[in-house]
Amino acid sequence: MNSVAQAFVETSRKYGSRPFVQLVSDTASRYGVEATSVSYADALSTISGAVQQYQDRLDLKPGVVTRVAVGLDNRPEFFYHWLALNALGVSVVPLNPQWQSAELEYVLRHSEAALVVVLGPKEQAALANVATCPVVSVTEFETNNRASLDPVGEMGTECALLYTSGTTGKPKGCMLSNEYFLSTGEWYQNVGGYCELQPGEDRLISPLPMYHMNAMATSTMAMILTGSCIVPVDRFHPTTWWDSVAECDATIMHYLGVMPAMLMGLDESPRDQRHQVRFGFGAGLSGELHTAFESRFNMRLIEAWAMTETGCTVAVIASEEPRKVGTACFGRPPDHLDYRLVDDAGRDVAQGSPGELLVRRASPSPRYGFFSGYLKDARATQAAWEGGYFHTGDLVYVDDDGLMHFVDRKKNVIRRSGENISAVEVEEVIMEVGGVQAVGVTSIADEIRGEEVFACVVAADVGDCFAKAITDHCLDRLAYYKAPGYIAFVDRLPLTATEKVQRSELKALASELAAGRQCVDLRGMKKRRG
Repeated sequence: MNSVAQAFVETSRKYGSRPFVQLVSDTASRYGVEATSVSYADALSTISGAVQQYQDRLDLKPGVVTRVAVGLDNRPEFFYHWLALNALGVSVVPLNPQWQSAELEYVLRHSEAALVVVLGPKEQAALANVATCPVVSVTEFETNNRASLDPVGEMGTECALLYTSGTTGKPKGCMLSNEYFLSTGEWYQNVGGYCELQPGEDRLISPLPMYHMNAMATSTMAMILTGSCIVPVDRFHPTTWWDSVAECDATIMHYLGVMPAMLMGLDESPRDQRHQVRFGFGAGLSGELHTAFESRFNMRLIEAWAMTETGCTVAVIASEEPRKVGTACFGRPPDHLDYRLVDDAGRDVAQGSPGELLVRRASPSPRYGFFSGYLKDARATQAAWEGGYFHTGDLVYVDDDGLMHFVDRKKNVIRRSGENISAVEVEEVIMEVGGVQAVGVTSIADEIRGEEVFACVVAADVGDCFAKAITDHCLDRLAYYKAPGYIAFVDRLPLTATEKVQRSELKALASELAAGRQCVDLRGMKKRRG
């Protein structure tokens, strides 16, 4: 098999009557639709019908990458249209439903999407002044078709273009091939240990968005390759989480560090252990919370490491003992991982000392399963692979037992509730506000979200009202989670000799201002719009 769609067709032949995707009641009610469970066979029928209709809509040319932007949230329709497009050799560009005009304009233009597929007329109207290509609704597609499906595609063909925030201000488009998706699923399928999968039986519930590699590539591909069921949740709702887990008989759950903290904050209940979840798969846990969660909910939370750019071809996971729970340990590097830990000068660090993690495959094909590059940014791609290793930007150390531990991110990216936020991107939008003279955005620690966005602003007007006006503008232009949670008005920003923001000093200043409560708390304004 050379494509995701081919893998799906093969699985459908073996597990046709088994459930492929399930929408639980809580998520269905929030979407305003019926709860449902769809088998592999029925999904294949829907996908086949969509293929025929896409052929009529798209001008497909051999050797030319065609991309279709898909704004379908975590609904079953996302999977149908992704697989239909993949069957034609078309790449999908998943859209974050929280993106506003500035982000949508950039992504649709940068990706050169030939078509945008959304939920209905409301979403079509919202994109009318943003998209430069046709915008269609899934309601225009027939849902029943019994035609056979013969997917095209090669391992190297682009399957998806996922946008990830960096330090350059605008998100980078990561080109991900069929090889990337298949190798990621195969890795999960063969991890074993505490993460042993049960073909045709597992039900994996995940609140992570399908525009992230964890949900789209890792969890979905593992379920497709093993004939099991993916249960996408619109987003994480702690008070109804265990109800959803029980309804779908989940055996696996995916998490981010913020989820266990919220679940631990709920009142204890007999249902805490009335579930069938064998393990949770995620990242971001350390300290006493990890141990306490496993004890209370009677399941293992398995920490892992991977990136959008690396996929899981060089993933590291603590799926076997010793896991060293509570130490930010994410496991022993596999034999096929060739890695280095280096200091700022590129020199290997001593055992036990933190260094930036550089990775590649220990094989004749060192980039096997990695991203194909950043779209229209050969310079950034080359820089990421400087010296023949992919530079992760993550600080890691290896202990005396040969286990890896996560320390911090070297890159200037704020990570709030699992979302990567570019400080420069937020700065650019804040600078659009009249009266703002200069701005520096950084992160401060947050007990619930992991990190929160903190903006230091130089302006003549320093009142609370102006801070709220800045946040209002950000909420209009950016996804809600990117807006500043705090704004502090300062006389000047810490700058380098070349007049660039000194990031380390800015971070220290933000922490000092937050500790002294010399800032405006705007977290209450950070809510989804629309």
